[in-house]
Amino acid sequence: MKKFLAILMCAMMLVSFAACAGTTAKKAGNTIYVLGPTPDHGWTAQAGTYADKKVAEINAEGKYKAVYMAASTGEEQVDQVQTILANGDAAGVVFFALEDSAKAGQEALIAANVPFISFDRIIEGPDKSAILNASGDNWQCGAGIAYWLQKNGMAPGATMVTLIGDNGTVCSRRQEGFEQFLRGEIEYYDKDKNESYKTTQVWTQDEINALTADYKTVCNWSADGAYQYLEQKLPEIVAKAKTTGGNLYIYSMDDEMTFGLMNLLEANAIDEATKADFAALNVYTSAIGGMAELYAVIDGTSTQAATAQTYFDGLMSVYFSPKMFENVIGYMLDYLNGNWDYKVGDGKYEPVWIVDSGNVANYEGFTGHAS
Repeated sequence: MKKFLAILMCAMMLVSFAACAGTTAKKAGNTIYVLGPTPDHGWTAQAGTYADKKVAEINAEGKYKAVYMAASTGEEQVDQVQTILANGDAAGVVFFALEDSAKAGQEALIAANVPFISFDRIIEGPDKSAILNASGDNWQCGAGIAYWLQKNGMAPGATMVTLIGDNGTVCSRRQEGFEQFLRGEIEYYDKDKNESYKTTQVWTQDEINALTADYKTVCNWSADGAYQYLEQKLPEIVAKAKTTGGNLYIYSMDDEMTFGLMNLLEANAIDEATKADFAALNVYTSAIGGMAELYAVIDGTSTQAATAQTYFDGLMSVYFSPKMFENVIGYMLDYLNGNWDYKVGDGKYEPVWIVDSGNVANYEGFTGHAS
């Protein structure tokens, strides 16, 4: 019996030691790693600029060391994770995945038990193990555009063009929100006005499918991608819109792609007859982001404002600022400091709202194009 008790006590001491060792190992890391794009212009790169600034603030405070690791591909981010794991000093990682190919990097963090927050591009699978999945509210982006287009006359049978960024979760959620609003399943909440809006007409899925079937393309977040598609399709689109009440609705999931349309209208690539017909239509054009250059079009101070005034009957952009990357890094600080009520796999989505000529003066845009 004594021998058994001695063995039991020994085992309990070993378990206790292992638990203490495990706790120490978790607290040993004091470095916050932030993975994202090379800081520059454009939404993605401007997010990197804001993140770089936040990292510098953390280092100046001195409680944690912070490192910003810039990349241009998802594969490069996987390599960066291997470097982080080799360093062995990570307290946590804030991970802005540039592409879905970064998934292997997030899986490596999970395997090594390193806490991470997923930002903006939420990769399915690893999202269930992230301590938080944070982004702007992409469903509300779609709902806001559906509300605005409907307010401007969009009804079943209308002609609409959908300009998609890519096939990741950002755009799929924007499309989900767009359709959910029209089906009456969600409302659009406008933070700027502190008002919620419901659809004025509940659409069937068949009506939505017909709206989105003919004219949609993936533009890879670029003005050129939208330009090239519309250069080929605009005459057909204009002809179709003339048969559906003379109205045309542009569902653009990014400011850059809206600029692609404006650039095309300013170029010599479209015949004058098509341009004249386009100008005669009632055209309502959306965007998402908040580029300073697009705000200047909306408020009339840009050289391209005349193009919008000639060809568009309405122009807006859903506020979706890259500055939110700063907030997300702050969430990691909250986690490490024990100020945390989220469960693993939870999502946190920052509010978004419509910016148009009525409120554009209240908001500062980010640098979209290189100066």
